[in-house]
Amino acid sequence: MVQCSNNLLGILNFFTFLLSIPILSAGIWLGKNAATECERFLDKPIVVLGVFLMFVSIAGLVGACCRVSCLLWLYLFAMFLLILLGFCFTIFAFAVTNRGAGEVISDRGYKEYRVGDYSNWLQKRVTNAKNWERIRSCLMYSDVCATYRTRYSTINVEEFYKSHLNALQSGCCKPSNDCNFTYVNPTTWTKTPGPYKNEDCNVWDNKPATLCYDCQACKAGLLDNIKTSWKKVAQINIVFLIFLIIVYSVGCCAFRNNRKRSW
Repeated sequence: MVQCSNNLLGILNFFTFLLSIPILSAGIWLGKNAATECERFLDKPIVVLGVFLMFVSIAGLVGACCRVSCLLWLYLFAMFLLILLGFCFTIFAFAVTNRGAGEVISDRGYKEYRVGDYSNWLQKRVTNAKNWERIRSCLMYSDVCATYRTRYSTINVEEFYKSHLNALQSGCCKPSNDCNFTYVNPTTWTKTPGPYKNEDCNVWDNKPATLCYDCQACKAGLLDNIKTSWKKVAQINIVFLIFLIIVYSVGCCAFRNNRKRSW
């Protein structure tokens, strides 16, 4: 049993070390070859994750196989912090995603979205002008509306209204249902005379670079996407935390074994 826990911890950390190499390489590659602000946004977190995994796995591998107690103690401390952070993130993710849902519109296959329906923390991420400018450029680069236009370009207005659009397509690529604009094609609408009760109607423009990217509905559509993604990540994180706790327990056994041998 003494040897088993050390060997098992060594094997686990060897595979973690191998995993850290492509993660670190991907982060460095992104930093050098990123074509857009969206891609550059990811390079630093990926590099930090790769470096963290590499050093922690080395500490665990050497500490377990060579029975170096100080390295194993550092490894356990890092693992404890990781478990604590993961636990806090999971609670936070569920807390900020417990509000918000699309509004069902009569005789429409799609929903519409309102920023005020989501948590205050999420709202602040998109109401900040600097943040939104960066997000807006990412949405344009992702061709979310170009893909939507191509997919629905051959259908008539009745078929369009029955289409099941996703949150970003509904919020960013078409005007709000409140506007009562006349449909020409998915991204071209004829404006009706104002005034409008929804400010997004004034913001809408048929230009591909404008559309409804600055609309509140677009921000709400993004928040709905974030909400869905974070809930999935939080659920996966629970499984990841269980795995980390098991590895941490094995590490504690290996640390005890090292201490016994030193005595």
